[in-house]
Amino acid sequence: MNDEVMFARQDEMQALNTQDDAVDTQKYLIFMAGHLKLGVAAEDVVEILNNQVITYLPMVPDFIRGIINMRGQMIPILDVRARLGMPSQEESLVVVLNLEDVQLGILVDGVDQMLDIPKSNIHPLPTNSTQMLVSGMCSLPDGSGTMMVLDCEQLKPNE
Repeated sequence: MNDEVMFARQDEMQALNTQDDAVDTQKYLIFMAGHLKLGVAAEDVVEILNNQVITYLPMVPDFIRGIINMRGQMIPILDVRARLGMPSQEESLVVVLNLEDVQLGILVDGVDQMLDIPKSNIHPLPTNSTQMLVSGMCSLPDGSGTMMVLDCEQLKPNE
């Protein structure tokens, strides 16, 4: 009978440890822009759209590709590749983000995966530049490379 109690307590401890790990992680949507793997917090992602007609806007920076109409709401579209200094690509997906009640679409080459990543694994970049679009980086737990955390605050339009 003591063995049964001991095994039950070990199971409870494992469950507690699993819960602690879950609290210490954040879910990221990982997508591709050129050869880079970039990630955004999954809680910021509203929708992923394919084959969207983007309406061109004159007199905006080159990395703003235009706007889309998503169920009656106009969403500005930012080309992540162009913003990072890479050539634009015609075939792209739109990842719609909600950044503190501001909706913004970003053009990406493709979506890779959704992963829970321990917060302690994300390291700040060695530089302190405010022009960087990346706020941190980490090795992916599945061994598939390095993810750069996209700094969504840098994407929001100036108020």
